[in-house]
Amino acid sequence: MDRITHPISPLYNKDSKLLILGSFPSVKSREGEFFYHHPQNRFWKVISAVYGELPPITIQEKKEMLLRNGIAVWDVIQSCEITGSSDSSIKNVIANDLTQILNEANIKQIYTNGNTASNLYKKYIFPITGMESVKLPSTSPANAGCNMDRLLEAWSCLRTWRG
Repeated sequence: MDRITHPISPLYNKDSKLLILGSFPSVKSREGEFFYHHPQNRFWKVISAVYGELPPITIQEKKEMLLRNGIAVWDVIQSCEITGSSDSSIKNVIANDLTQILNEANIKQIYTNGNTASNLYKKYIFPITGMESVKLPSTSPANAGCNMDRLLEAWSCLRTWRG
């Protein structure tokens, strides 16, 4: 088990209204140096469907789609011990500091992508920010029990903050 430091900078701008937090980047995301880079992760399909857009292909297109829709993205964990991409193996967590995002953006709501992100947010970050989060079902391929229709139904709440 290796201690790994988060290699991806948060994505946001001053117009970001909602913040989506994952737990920690998968091996594929760390290799690709961008969020939800595993081809089987449904994050990009879900976000594009929620906003009625074509799924983005390039990292630049992904960044543009998120920012255009007021979405900031980062992860709860700054560093941890982890085996591969397994959330269940995460140990010795050091949480990310959300202060910069919260000070520079106009975040109205924080969402967590899955149970692990939600639990870690409640344990490490909520006591500092005092901002409640909304847990959404994980878009990870490991969450095979949640089909695309269920994901879209749950994630459609993001549209509340559009514009």
